[in-house]
Amino acid sequence: MSDSDAPGGRESPGIRTDPDADADAEVQTDADPDREFAHTRSPSSTAEAEAEAEAEAEIDIDFAKVFQALPSPVMLLAPDLTILGANRAYVQISGRGLDELVGRFIFDVFPDSPTEEASGARTLRTSLERLLATGERDTMALQKYDVEVPDRPGVFEERYWSTVNIPVLDADGRVSLIAHRVEEVTALVRAREAADRTPGTQHASLTTLSHEDAMTADLLTRSQELQELNEELRKAHARTHEVAVTLQRAMLPGTALPRHDFAAVRYQPAASFLNVCGDWYDLIDLDEDRLAAAVGDVVGHGLEAAGVMGQLRSALSAAIRATGRPADALTTLAQHAHTVEGALATTAVQAVIDRAAHTVTYSCAGHPPPLLAHPDGTVELLDTATDPPLAASDDTIPRTQATVSYTPGATLVLYTDGLIERRTEDIDQGLHRLTASLKHHHTLPPEPLADAILTDLVPAPRRGPDDDTALVVIRL
Repeated sequence: MSDSDAPGGRESPGIRTDPDADADAEVQTDADPDREFAHTRSPSSTAEAEAEAEAEAEIDIDFAKVFQALPSPVMLLAPDLTILGANRAYVQISGRGLDELVGRFIFDVFPDSPTEEASGARTLRTSLERLLATGERDTMALQKYDVEVPDRPGVFEERYWSTVNIPVLDADGRVSLIAHRVEEVTALVRAREAADRTPGTQHASLTTLSHEDAMTADLLTRSQELQELNEELRKAHARTHEVAVTLQRAMLPGTALPRHDFAAVRYQPAASFLNVCGDWYDLIDLDEDRLAAAVGDVVGHGLEAAGVMGQLRSALSAAIRATGRPADALTTLAQHAHTVEGALATTAVQAVIDRAAHTVTYSCAGHPPPLLAHPDGTVELLDTATDPPLAASDDTIPRTQATVSYTPGATLVLYTDGLIERRTEDIDQGLHRLTASLKHHHTLPPEPLADAILTDLVPAPRRGPDDDTALVVIRL
């Protein structure tokens, strides 16, 4: 173990610990507490930020003391599950000093007991990994998590806990810190178990507890029953998610395009099952000089969206082959969409690249505009020919299309809104990020360029896209 990994030898961002302090040692912060917690605030406007700054100037808050004063035991974890700090309540309930906690991997400090049925560490790890993947709070059901008795290696004490794991996100939506809050409920569980083991004395046993504690004990018993059901539901959702993604990938063209070494395609499923499987992409050789490229996004989700996506992708593929014109193909697709349940408000963009004429002809049906990066690094937004989404208007009216010229070596990028949309910001911000990324990396070949764009717009270890994402990069 290196010095930086040794207990008390690691300093976390904004949190400094003193392993030589006594049992009441506090997690200290740097001189400016506002700076330490600035990343947790996201004011929606300059006016709000100024008002917040004025309020903080009037009220000098020592957040380290607030943390220490919390009555609930709280431990702070890094994304790699290394312990960064703990408040007094946690130090007291764990029976371990800060020097035994800070800088160590949580499951090295709190391993599972060697009994076969022990599952506390495994269940907690699952919760923490779920939080890191989703960026969302994870409330655990009542857990039996035996704890090794201090100064008695290999001797474990039966303990029960009610746990909530809370993420702290940075400006990019990544988990920068985990607040692991616990409440010990061992006494309540034992009182309830004692009552259940003694027929006819349950009422008498529970009356030794307060009314509130008796109700809590009963609820904790029920939570144990619900925990198994909750885990089964999660497994079922995971299986359904896997089936939906597998179906989606099966209906998309292969990502390996040996005949199209000038193109790269990417598909990333959403982190959430509720948004997965509505996106598609397509690349079709119309003749020796012309290539058709399309992306689309079905509004629905799950297996239903995957089925609708397959029908619309096939229909658009046939339409562009028959007409050769993006506007005509989307007009035909819009009319067909009225006959497909779940196709309402689907968006799509169809482009035809003419390599002999050095032109790109495109038409958008309510879809984010393609980007054309010229060899000099200038990025052009192709937003001239934009019409409503499919089945959302009078689809007997012909759709529009536009044609732009390009210089060989330019790059065309088509994508779905999962690449640029974020829940907390305007879509123009995401479009600006994509434009900046393409301008910065436009000289890269298609494959590394596609990877660079995804890295810039969905940086690891971000919790994953809120929506599934399709991306097509074509060197012209």
